[in-house]
Amino acid sequence: MLNSFDQRLAEKFEAACPNVRLKKASENYLEEPRGKFHGTSVFVASPASTEDVAAVIQFAAAEEFGIVPYGGGTGLVGGQVAQSSAAPLLLSLERMSSIRNVYPEERALIADAGCTIEKLQQTAAQNGLLFPLSYASKGTATIGAGLSVNSGGLNVLRYGMARNLCLGIEAVLPNGSIYNGLRRLRKDNTGYDLRNLLIGSEGTLGIITGAAVSLAPLPSNTSVAFISVTSPQAALTLLAMLQDRAGEVVSAYELLAGNGLTFLAETHPSTRQPFTEPPDWSVLVEVGTGTSTDAAATLEEWFVEGFERGLITDGLVASSEKQKDEFWAVRETLPEANRTIGAVASHDISLPLSEIPDFIDEADAAIHELSPEIRINAFGHLGDGNLHYNAFPPTGASASEFRHLSADITQRVLDLVAARDGSFSAEHGIGRLKREDLVRYGDPTKLEAMRTIKAALDPKGIMNPGAVFAD
Repeated sequence: MLNSFDQRLAEKFEAACPNVRLKKASENYLEEPRGKFHGTSVFVASPASTEDVAAVIQFAAAEEFGIVPYGGGTGLVGGQVAQSSAAPLLLSLERMSSIRNVYPEERALIADAGCTIEKLQQTAAQNGLLFPLSYASKGTATIGAGLSVNSGGLNVLRYGMARNLCLGIEAVLPNGSIYNGLRRLRKDNTGYDLRNLLIGSEGTLGIITGAAVSLAPLPSNTSVAFISVTSPQAALTLLAMLQDRAGEVVSAYELLAGNGLTFLAETHPSTRQPFTEPPDWSVLVEVGTGTSTDAAATLEEWFVEGFERGLITDGLVASSEKQKDEFWAVRETLPEANRTIGAVASHDISLPLSEIPDFIDEADAAIHELSPEIRINAFGHLGDGNLHYNAFPPTGASASEFRHLSADITQRVLDLVAARDGSFSAEHGIGRLKREDLVRYGDPTKLEAMRTIKAALDPKGIMNPGAVFAD
């Protein structure tokens, strides 16, 4: 049983860790975006260096209280919010937000874990390069937190997940020792890969304090199209056609359901949409090339072919930077529209690409067996198989009126995902929200290995207790 980090421990802490700021935890540290969890922490520690983090962890190990890492607070599975009876100490790396070094000739940079995704993007652009990891919360989300859950976002199709962009990490392990792994190597086969063990571990095996990340050439020629398609199957056929035509330069391929665009019109009427009436299905696609290829011409030729084959019914290829931004604003504002409407049940799933159309049909039917009134918004990163498949109340009703269906909806959806060899967590992690799903759908051998690793590295259970596995 862990101890609570209370006023008594706070007084001892200040003597043991004089360089670390300690303050009372305000409400913004105790909430998460969906309002599903409310934290019990009383104090927040803000170290300014990796050595400070090590001192905090050493003190926690000695006094046996829990440490919950806090990044930008944008996580959607409660990984940053502890509800245990023993109040843990929140550890925020908000003071560790610097770019340490940039290596343009290597296409790499090293940053503190508290550096925001947007700051990494801006630094890369200042050096004529691209940091591809991107999502709507980029101005708040941090690279350390992104790596801790192996976040995805908009450009996974071309550049991969956070893990794929990380060359090396610096981290503090549960005994307070510092792992100095900030090597800028593309090849390093020297035993067990501690970097990839810590990435995706959600702070349960250590605290990432710094990251070496790879950068990419900044596409000099980009084009964006917003098109209506006849079905999700048509969208997949079009994706294959575009990849055959354009190769690996397809940066993003997003599927949007008509309900999502309707929600957006209801809640964010100032967001300009490309269609007068929302089509049942549409796709937002971006292609980024070098100077030798005309990205707009590539999309236009693809559009014509898709239209002639009856796969595309309408659409636009952006004619200006402003129009590109407007197209992307539609996609990036969708999560806000969803939160405003209020979901009955939401799911971050991934499936083999060929399974997606039939899954959508079967899942829609399964949910409408429970309630024909439920509105479904399936949208997300179709190019990499990641859907945000969410159920909403009918127009004029609130989610609370249908909350009694939430568990049944989720089980039906996730059972169908498992039957098609998919994943119930594509890019958001496990946190505290999906612990039961991990036990229900996880491979037993993998779960046992995970528990063994956790017990070996964190025998006292101080690292983000209650995340991934129950306390």
